Amino acid sequence: MDYVFAEGNGRVISGKDKIFGVSTLAKEAIRRDGKENVTNATIGALIDDNGELIVLSSMIDVLKEMKPAEFAEYAPIAGIPEYLEVLPRAAFGDHRPDGYIEGCATPGGTGTIRNTISCYSRYGDAVLTSNWFWSPYNIIATEIGRRVETYEMFDENEHFNLKGFEEKIMELLKKQDSLVIIFNAPAHNPTGYTPSDEEWDEIVAILKRCGASGKKITMLLDIAYIDFSGDPDARRFLPKFGNMPDNILVIAGFSASKGFTFYGLRTGGMLCITQNKEIAEEFKRVTSFASRGSWSNCVRVGQLAIARVFNDAALLQKVSDERRIHENMLAARCTAFKEEAAAAGLKTCPFKGGFFVTVPCENDDAVNQELFKDNIFGIAIGGGVRIAISAISEEKCRKVPAKIAAAIKTING
Repeated sequence: MDYVFAEGNGRVISGKDKIFGVSTLAKEAIRRDGKENVTNATIGALIDDNGELIVLSSMIDVLKEMKPAEFAEYAPIAGIPEYLEVLPRAAFGDHRPDGYIEGCATPGGTGTIRNTISCYSRYGDAVLTSNWFWSPYNIIATEIGRRVETYEMFDENEHFNLKGFEEKIMELLKKQDSLVIIFNAPAHNPTGYTPSDEEWDEIVAILKRCGASGKKITMLLDIAYIDFSGDPDARRFLPKFGNMPDNILVIAGFSASKGFTFYGLRTGGMLCITQNKEIAEEFKRVTSFASRGSWSNCVRVGQLAIARVFNDAALLQKVSDERRIHENMLAARCTAFKEEAAAAGLKTCPFKGGFFVTVPCENDDAVNQELFKDNIFGIAIGGGVRIAISAISEEKCRKVPAKIAAAIKTING
């Protein structure tokens, strides 16, 4: 775009968010044709079979019990103390890694990404992630003067591309003194992929080999979808990231948006994992400073609610039991999509669970436009179409794959 008064500063601003733009088209179709005749597979939120947003009733009860003075007061910049105390349990569960762990409240998982890039990379640096990635990574990076570079996520056998991952890290470390890596798993957005236990071991080994140069590596584990990954023991990989060398800092990004259906309350947190006490203390200082210089402080009510849940065993069990109902619903949708994709001969990125499935294809924008004709609304993400199975019923998960296959054939032959 041509800037009239604002300064470009190297940013490319399209004007309209792609995901919310297509979602608007889907909502218009629903008003015109009825929600039963429209598949709105755009937004990463959990929607029931009737098209209504799922909000855990157990969390609503917690909010209703709060007094105005409790939730209206400003929160400390780093987060309220009771929230910071339970944040490691919320993120790690029973699989807390060894090391010094410190936390900072953030406005959802997005705040963790912003602070990690801001605090642990230099202006002009590349930030590394996979070639399939959540597009706001790029927005966040460019907004603060960095850029995103990628590696091919999958190898020829549709496993995680360990070789390409290591080669790209080494390539960037030859050019930079430090590197931030964003690694979204389990239930990767947008593909739904989760590394195996053996792949996690190899990923840790790669970090240690690349860190042998002495250069600084910050590994951000974006675990936003961990509570809906389709694996009840999804956190078991986290201890692998304890006991890392001092020049490898691990940061885990917790989000209450997905696991606690707190999308609009913008409640999240970042936790450092390090063997060096000085680095952990520094983490507290720099993340608080970065927070003050951007969003200042986070929403108090979400922090207070999460703290109360984790300090009440009966309430935590109630939340977990209610969430499990929706986990099972999402797992059934995942199975349905897989079965129908196989029947239709539709290739997808390898996925194991979570909110999304991605269908690789040429001319993805044109394919997506073709799907609009059938009132199916996904997101063209550059090389493929992302379908939010979190937002559509099991019945629609069984109908959509054949429609996508037909659209790809129409556009690409």
